[in-house]
Amino acid sequence: DVRQSKVELTTITFNALISACEEVCRWEKGLQLFAEMLQSWVESSTVTLGAAISACEKGGQWEKALTLFSAMAQGKIESNTTILNAAISACEMGGEWQKALQCMRIAALNEVEVDMITFDAAINTCARAGKWTKT
Repeated sequence: DVRQSKVELTTITFNALISACEEVCRWEKGLQLFAEMLQSWVESSTVTLGAAISACEKGGQWEKALTLFSAMAQGKIESNTTILNAAISACEMGGEWQKALQCMRIAALNEVEVDMITFDAAINTCARAGKWTKT
């Protein structure tokens, strides 16, 4: 439990820890840290959410990634292209082309800026599912 350590718990500390979990494919620990962050009243950021979504993506946990993405869609976290891209990449890893397109729709409704990575991930998701004409 990170709250029992002598390290000062800040947004930056949690961001680093969750990002480290992403890098070593420990999505479970990343989500645990994210939950501890919320319980300790440390303010989360778009970096935090992006790291948690990316950890889920790398762990093949597209459903958990989309659950986190919904926080952005509900306006709880500032909309961000990086978060969108991580969510779509998670859909790609899970073969969930319809969910990827749903993320694109949510992004449009929330006026999230998209980039080439966004389009590439969405197109690749559809192509892998044989639905390339849907994009």
